[in-house]
Amino acid sequence: MGHLDHAAFGVLTPALSYLMAVIGAALGLRCTVRALGTTGRSRRNWLLTAASAIGTGIWTMHFVAMLGFAVRGTDIRFDVPLTILSLLVAMLVVGAGVFCVGYGRDRRRALLVGGLSTGVGVASMHYLGMAALRLHGSVDYEPLLVALSVAIAVVAATAALWAALNIRSPLAVAVASLVMGAAVSSMHYTGMLAVGVEVTPATGELPGASAMQFIFPLAVGLGAYLFVTAAFVALSPAAGERAVPAGPGGPVSDASQRRSAATAAPDPRRTPAPTP
Repeated sequence: MGHLDHAAFGVLTPALSYLMAVIGAALGLRCTVRALGTTGRSRRNWLLTAASAIGTGIWTMHFVAMLGFAVRGTDIRFDVPLTILSLLVAMLVVGAGVFCVGYGRDRRRALLVGGLSTGVGVASMHYLGMAALRLHGSVDYEPLLVALSVAIAVVAATAALWAALNIRSPLAVAVASLVMGAAVSSMHYTGMLAVGVEVTPATGELPGASAMQFIFPLAVGLGAYLFVTAAFVALSPAAGERAVPAGPGGPVSDASQRRSAATAAPDPRRTPAPTP
């Protein structure tokens, strides 16, 4: 049995992976809150942004943590197509859960269905990413820990969707994001504790790409996407805050414009009758 190191770079990779999970959760929650306050195409676009943010955050968390994963006696490579497929799975299953909540009429049912499907999907992303590992040896899993990791993923996903439905203030979203980041990280490391590797001595070159060749540049790119999206969400006005031109006096809000129009409109009850 090979010796597994889950933090080959010390606390750096666990801390960075947790940060990615928190940022993805915060963006997803804020975008979902914005979506629930709109309709039509705007709601769809906000939900798509939420799904991409949460999915990207979860995937980046997983593979940043995997940068610190090492097995004594063998190199590690990653199958590129399977790794990319795991990213697509993360976005699709999170999207399904977010849209279920965003458009579901029965919110309780939507929460349960969305949380279950999203949690199972997140766990599938994790183990699909693990299937992309290439090393000299064989990988097996402890079934009870695998089941526990899936349960954590379902609970975390359900809690995230519940927060999206019930939390509005930025402070509450921040606290919920910290909790969600911890839950996602717990799911990942519980799944990693289930891993066992039987190393087989070999001298041949492993197929696939190394972490620094492929995972690191992709994680950096996705991390940059999260920060750009965060800036966009922060600068985008919420419903009712959009400004419209008001001449030399500067912009005024939609609500102010409606109040001014109502004040300026004549009251038909006070209009004098025409003189015969």
